Amino acid sequence: MAQTVVIKIGTSSLTQPATGFLALPTIAQVVDTLSSLRRQGHQVILVSSGAVGVGCMRLGLSERPRSMAMKQAVAAVGQGRLMRVYDDLFSALQQPIAQVLLTRSDLVQRSRYVNAHRTFRQLFKLGVIPIVNENDTLAIEELKFGDNDTLSALVASLVEADWLFLLTDVDRLYSADPRSDPNAQPISLIQQMDELEALNVEVGDRGSSWGTGGMVTKIAAARIATAAGVRTVITEGRAPQNIEKIMQGESLGTTFEPQLQPFNARKRWIAHGQVTTGRLYLDAGAVRAIRQSGKSLLAAGIVEVKGEFQSQDAVQLCDVLGLEVARGIVNYSSAELQKIRGLRSEQIVSTLGYAGEETVVHRDNLALSQ
Repeated sequence: MAQTVVIKIGTSSLTQPATGFLALPTIAQVVDTLSSLRRQGHQVILVSSGAVGVGCMRLGLSERPRSMAMKQAVAAVGQGRLMRVYDDLFSALQQPIAQVLLTRSDLVQRSRYVNAHRTFRQLFKLGVIPIVNENDTLAIEELKFGDNDTLSALVASLVEADWLFLLTDVDRLYSADPRSDPNAQPISLIQQMDELEALNVEVGDRGSSWGTGGMVTKIAAARIATAAGVRTVITEGRAPQNIEKIMQGESLGTTFEPQLQPFNARKRWIAHGQVTTGRLYLDAGAVRAIRQSGKSLLAAGIVEVKGEFQSQDAVQLCDVLGLEVARGIVNYSSAELQKIRGLRSEQIVSTLGYAGEETVVHRDNLALSQ
């Protein structure tokens, strides 16, 4: 049966650790594996890091740039070279590819989110493998994904993928870093994300000298993807041929099972595509109504309003201790909510001087946090 597969490969797998030069044998194996999946009828997306690393190599830089302007300039140099390598290798196998550069704003606005979904669907119909990267040349800091692990999870959610493969420099998830801890235990299967805490997994946040991600970003990506119903696997980037073996049932890497009741498309967008602009702190009754009863948020349940936002912006809904309960699209601005928080619905008209929505966040525009 044809499936939709998203594969993310990081800079640590794409480049040689000692020199930063492209690891062409690994890239060739990735290309061969993805082309094979495509020939089997699967829909395939590659999320590829490496533009900044390749740019550094081309410019003779010895370390990754730190300033945003420098990163963007280096990425502009590296992106063309990286795509040239991919195009040469895929062309040798008669496999057409497309470059898709995204910023978070492409997923924040609902119309652009829907358009991105349509573009991917059309590319699939044409038999094309999209190669996705963050548009480092144009993205501003507050609209950056931060790392391509997050980007790959959001893309997998966007296209309603069956699989997300996160290729990295270790063969699977361990209880600690196996490169420094000889007692680290391998983990093959995670059925629920809260199992990680019970297993005392030490994920750290240190990436390679050229990459931006570490295991912590891969687990965060797995959390996003599994919530959207996407089976997620962490496995070794230097052995991309394992992807097909895993899809055929072999126990390689670490598999994160998808949730049984994933979000629908709109709620996936609310939960993961949006940049939140404020916070609403709720009393215990409102938290219970949202979490356990699937209710909308009313003004009466709001204890405190933080941030400045307008009607139809995305906000975080938190309990009184600040723990995120859900995210949603508000029907009132922050200025209006400061006036009506804690009030019953019938008091809103007299307080504001005009009729507003009965709900602050309607349940159809609300997605529970995991």
